[in-house]
Amino acid sequence: MAWEGDNAIGIVRQTMGTTNPVEASPGTIRGDLAINIGRNVVHGSDSPESAERELNLFFSQGELLDYSR
Repeated sequence: MAWEGDNAIGIVRQTMGTTNPVEASPGTIRGDLAINIGRNVVHGSDSPESAERELNLFFSQGELLDYSR
Protein backbone atom coordinates (compact mmCIF):
# COMPACT_ATOMS: atom_id res chain seq x y z
CA MET A 1 0.00 0.00 0.00
CA ALA A 2 1.28 3.47 -0.80
CA TRP A 3 -0.21 6.68 0.58
CA GLU A 4 0.42 10.31 -0.27
CA GLY A 5 -0.94 13.58 1.02
CA ASP A 6 -0.35 16.30 3.56
CA ASN A 7 1.78 14.87 6.39
CA ALA A 8 1.19 11.33 5.08
CA ILE A 9 4.50 10.07 6.47
CA GLY A 10 3.78 11.38 9.98
CA ILE A 11 0.21 10.11 10.01
CA VAL A 12 1.15 6.66 8.73
CA ARG A 13 4.09 6.33 11.13
CA GLN A 14 1.79 7.23 14.04
CA THR A 15 -0.74 4.63 12.86
CA MET A 16 2.02 1.98 12.60
CA GLY A 17 3.48 2.63 16.06
CA THR A 18 7.14 2.56 17.06
CA THR A 19 9.49 0.12 15.34
CA ASN A 20 9.85 -1.94 18.50
CA PRO A 21 6.41 -3.44 19.19
CA VAL A 22 7.19 -3.74 22.90
CA GLU A 23 7.25 0.07 22.99
CA ALA A 24 4.35 0.59 20.55
CA SER A 25 1.08 1.95 21.90
CA PRO A 26 -2.02 -0.26 21.98
CA GLY A 27 -4.24 0.55 19.01
CA THR A 28 -1.31 0.89 16.61
CA ILE A 29 -0.58 -1.76 13.99
CA ARG A 30 2.65 -2.82 15.67
CA GLY A 31 1.28 -2.48 19.19
CA ASP A 32 -1.59 -4.83 18.40
CA LEU A 33 -0.15 -7.22 15.82
CA ALA A 34 3.66 -7.33 15.79
CA ILE A 35 5.65 -10.14 17.38
CA ASN A 36 9.09 -8.57 17.83
CA ILE A 37 11.34 -5.89 16.34
CA GLY A 38 12.39 -8.23 13.52
CA ARG A 39 8.78 -9.11 12.73
CA ASN A 40 7.06 -5.80 13.18
CA VAL A 41 4.41 -6.38 10.47
CA VAL A 42 4.69 -3.18 8.45
CA HIS A 43 7.20 -0.79 6.90
CA GLY A 44 6.85 2.95 6.51
CA SER A 45 9.28 5.39 4.97
CA ASP A 46 10.81 7.97 7.31
CA SER A 47 11.19 10.80 4.78
CA PRO A 48 9.99 11.84 1.33
CA GLU A 49 13.40 10.89 -0.08
CA SER A 50 13.21 7.40 1.42
CA ALA A 51 9.64 7.05 0.21
CA GLU A 52 10.59 7.83 -3.38
CA ARG A 53 13.46 5.32 -3.30
CA GLU A 54 11.40 2.61 -1.58
CA LEU A 55 8.36 3.03 -3.82
CA ASN A 56 10.63 2.33 -6.77
CA LEU A 57 11.84 -0.85 -5.04
CA PHE A 58 8.37 -2.19 -4.20
CA PHE A 59 6.27 -1.06 -7.17
CA SER A 60 6.66 -1.19 -10.94
CA GLN A 61 5.78 1.70 -13.22
CA GLY A 62 2.02 1.74 -13.70
CA GLU A 63 1.19 0.00 -10.39
CA LEU A 64 0.61 3.26 -8.52
CA LEU A 65 -2.46 5.22 -9.54
CA ASP A 66 -3.68 8.71 -8.71
CA TYR A 67 -6.78 8.78 -6.55
CA SER A 68 -8.84 11.67 -5.31
CA ARG A 69 -12.13 11.86 -3.49
